[in-house]
Amino acid sequence: MARSTIQDVTGDILLTHAQAIAHGVAPNDHFDQGLALALRERWPSMAKDFRHYAHQSHPKPGEVWMWGGTGGARIFNLMTQEGEHTNGAKPGKASLANVNHCLRHLRQAIEKEGITSLALPRLATGVGGLEWESVRPLIAQHLGDLGIPIFLYTTYRKGQAAVEPGLAVPASA
Repeated sequence: MARSTIQDVTGDILLTHAQAIAHGVAPNDHFDQGLALALRERWPSMAKDFRHYAHQSHPKPGEVWMWGGTGGARIFNLMTQEGEHTNGAKPGKASLANVNHCLRHLRQAIEKEGITSLALPRLATGVGGLEWESVRPLIAQHLGDLGIPIFLYTTYRKGQAAVEPGLAVPASA
């Protein structure tokens, strides 16, 4: 398969023109901090659907859950962090093993769903607590030959759309 275009970009991932966003969460995540909170504020039904999914399925670290919303929004929730399903349990830290498993499953989901472009934050480095220098090579290893544009939002700038080469900007943007 052709090589992906993995590019570091600066901007607000919520303003991406990529077909899908992937981000790290815990299996019991409350979507109350970091990018998860911003996604919950933008798509409240995603957090509600995730809680229902987690209650029914008890996902494990390393798994991926895709949510599809109105307007074609697609969000891949990567269980990069630890987390118990007991009442009141808090999300734990991420691990490189969990990130590795998530990225393997993300690749499979991207291929199955026919995703044509993807935006990722500095995965598992905020609340997750990992070092970007350890995570970035895993992204390249698992997604680098997908043949689609992949944008790594390495520098956050609230309200600023990143330059995403190779993506057509919708006329309404």
